[in-house]
Amino acid sequence: MSNAQKTILVTGAAGFIGSHAAEALMDRGYRVVGVDNFCDFYDRTWKENNLATIAAGPNGRKLAVEEIDITDGPAIHHLVEKVKPFAILHLAAMAGVRPSIEQPAYYARVNVEGTTHLLQAAVQNKVEKFVFASSSSVYGNLAKVPFSESDPVSEPISPYAATKRAGELICYTYWHLYKMPVSCLRFFTVFGPRQRPDLAIHKFTRLIAAGKPVPFFGDGSTSRDYTYVDDTVDGIVRALERAKDYRIYNLGGSSPVSLTTLINELGKAIGKEVILDKRPAQMGDVDRTFADLTLATGELGYLPKVGLAEGLGRFVKWFNEFGHLYRLPGEEGGPQLMTYVSDAARNFSRPRSVGVVTPGKADHVKAG
Repeated sequence: MSNAQKTILVTGAAGFIGSHAAEALMDRGYRVVGVDNFCDFYDRTWKENNLATIAAGPNGRKLAVEEIDITDGPAIHHLVEKVKPFAILHLAAMAGVRPSIEQPAYYARVNVEGTTHLLQAAVQNKVEKFVFASSSSVYGNLAKVPFSESDPVSEPISPYAATKRAGELICYTYWHLYKMPVSCLRFFTVFGPRQRPDLAIHKFTRLIAAGKPVPFFGDGSTSRDYTYVDDTVDGIVRALERAKDYRIYNLGGSSPVSLTTLINELGKAIGKEVILDKRPAQMGDVDRTFADLTLATGELGYLPKVGLAEGLGRFVKWFNEFGHLYRLPGEEGGPQLMTYVSDAARNFSRPRSVGVVTPGKADHVKAG
């Protein structure tokens, strides 16, 4: 069967990683159907801009997205039954360590219950492969580095991390019961064009460009294994196409960078002096992340190609060209301030098809 005859259902398809992954799969000839609930963790126009980016790309492909909340089990089952996907790429989640501390029950509902609905629908409709987006957060403050997939991960230090580990476990249960191949991918601090506004590199870039202070938590020694989005997506595609049995893979850059170094490099890429707003370390943040890529390289052929300096340069170029289209609450021309979990999201978003979202103001956005 050719790729053109295979449908892949991508959850979180309008988001940062999801839109890049959906675009890459379409470029490889797959038919892609997206799912996203457009919740107000950040303004929906950001996601609409992401979809417009795909439509304005060199291949001119339009991504149809069904507006469904993954916690709505019947709606998810109906969609999977209708679409009959060859594989499900499950990227939708409530993300963020600190918000999860404030809303742990909601994070558990979306990230664990929602994942279970998708797994059950996959089994009932004979989906051949399932890929689950996990996180390096599951390693907690493990003393041993680099982090290996075989390391113990029984001590997550945030509700978000706990829900991602729970997702990995329920994925294993479905592999054990039904032998549906499942790959769990532990992402390590992904960055690049279309990055969410709450993530450090995008947030810091916006502040530095505006000449505003950058929040600097702790002494600057905490480190992260930053991974450029194109490398992450390459790993996703490899895992999906090679999925067999039950596997967990690290998808990182395998080159940790301290907070101090990150901010200095970002200041160089932007060409502006950085003003620091020094604050105490934050609850729930891990000290370091560092991916051991031995398994992912050996089984998937995964090898990151874009280093931090090059990746920051690409991101800043994208931000300079298109950042004005992605406004934050409170900015001139930006959306009104919203809570990150709406009443509608708490109770279920109404399932409906939004088709191809291509708002007029963003129909010329393109990837950096």
